[in-house]
Amino acid sequence: MKNIIAFAIFLFVGIAAQAQAKIEFEEETIDYGQVEYNSDGVRTFIFTNTGTEPLVIDKVKSTCGCTVPEKPKDPIAPGEKGEIKVKYATNRQGPIRKTITVYSNADRSPLPLKIKGFVKKEDTKSVLEK
Repeated sequence: MKNIIAFAIFLFVGIAAQAQAKIEFEEETIDYGQVEYNSDGVRTFIFTNTGTEPLVIDKVKSTCGCTVPEKPKDPIAPGEKGEIKVKYATNRQGPIRKTITVYSNADRSPLPLKIKGFVKKEDTKSVLEK
């Protein structure tokens, strides 16, 4: 009898473990390329919930205050797409190398996303010099 109960528990746990949200991003690294100083720094990571349960993004954190991520407020149903917007402050010249970490109920959590690129130098010429 104990063996039957133990088998039933393992079977139930195995089935429950497969019923899970899964997150797949179209790309896990966004390359800004070379961008102008003070230009639009918003980029979007698009993902799909390929699992069998609703996907809940609990939080999205960045490595510094110059990168501000925005997560979906509502759960993403199985088969549906969602997006995480990231705004990088392009008023800092030089290389961009930042990580955004996504915490969710998916099988891959936490999941690091990356942005990279280069912000060109500020144009310091006056209007008369141009």
